[in-house]
Amino acid sequence: MDNWDRNKTILLELLREGENSECADCGAADPDWASYTLGVFICLNCSGIHRNLSGISRVKSIRLDFWDDDLIEKMRKRGNRVAKKHYEANIPPFYYKPRASDCVVLKEQWIRAKYEREEFTDIVTKLQKSVTSGNRVGYLWKRGKDNRNFRKRNFRLLEKEGLILYYAKEDEEPKGVIQVSGLNATFQPEKIGNPNGLQITYLKDGRTRSMFVYHKNGKDIVDWFNAIRAARFRYLKSAFPTISDAELIPKLTRDYTKEGYMEKTGPTQKEPFKRRWFTLDNQDRKLLYFKEPLDAYAQGEVFIGHSQYGYNVIEGLPPGLKGNKWKLGITIETPERKFVFTCKDDQDLKEWIVAFKEVIFKPMSPQDYSVEATLRRKQR
Repeated sequence: MDNWDRNKTILLELLREGENSECADCGAADPDWASYTLGVFICLNCSGIHRNLSGISRVKSIRLDFWDDDLIEKMRKRGNRVAKKHYEANIPPFYYKPRASDCVVLKEQWIRAKYEREEFTDIVTKLQKSVTSGNRVGYLWKRGKDNRNFRKRNFRLLEKEGLILYYAKEDEEPKGVIQVSGLNATFQPEKIGNPNGLQITYLKDGRTRSMFVYHKNGKDIVDWFNAIRAARFRYLKSAFPTISDAELIPKLTRDYTKEGYMEKTGPTQKEPFKRRWFTLDNQDRKLLYFKEPLDAYAQGEVFIGHSQYGYNVIEGLPPGLKGNKWKLGITIETPERKFVFTCKDDQDLKEWIVAFKEVIFKPMSPQDYSVEATLRRKQR
């Protein structure tokens, strides 16, 4: 066996050892690449980001490139576990660690924070900067509530006060005040049409309000995101002092379970089907619908409770009912009424049913009962 085959066999054996079987940066299974300067095994997508870390990371394909004996020895001595122990020694609990499914800007800034700026090591270097706190001041480009234009606005995040303020002009009163206690932030690059697009959702006068912002610089928008998580972490630690950090972290921010277009009819099921944009939020157990994805306010909200309380999802339409443009139906049963939707194709139908079942079979918390009662009062 020549060096090529022997060294490839060694690398493949190393891949099966412990943490090496997942990408060191996003957790994707079966990484096919490695940074031999850092000694980590990474996936194809993260390898593209590593190529831009000039002078820090150099990558090779595990299966396609030739590996010298000295590089093999480096990978033996390091590997993902050793690298994480060094580069992830001091990650703040609120700091978001991207997954394989996350957008590029989150993964890129996570990788740069680890290896380029060395923000989380035990060793203080000249490259290292203080990690994000829950206070931040700066500009974001915000989409207007009643038009499609993005305008530069000054934002202030105040951790101690638990507020986000934004201003049209420096010397004016804030144009908006957002309570950190009830907000969510999630990256939505495709929805917003910008690689750094962030959606901030909160309650305003009892209604769900969505704000869409971006920053031209990837690091800045990710710093804003982690600053919001830091402020949320402080609030939740104060509001729920007996709950562990592990239980609080998933509540800092969240992606929505599923989003997309469906057609819906009205409460009598005689109204014409109309296309609407739907957002299913597992944590709040809400299905929200909008005329368009970037609408500021939802047209309606549906609480999705537990199956034991009269909630159910059924594939198909009620007898005698036909959709408009789309024919594949879903019926959501609640104690008050049935909600009827149609999907564009079989794949979308299956994904929505899986998403609804994820919520319906999830145990309800005390907060869920409060949300349910509030929505019922609003709908009377």
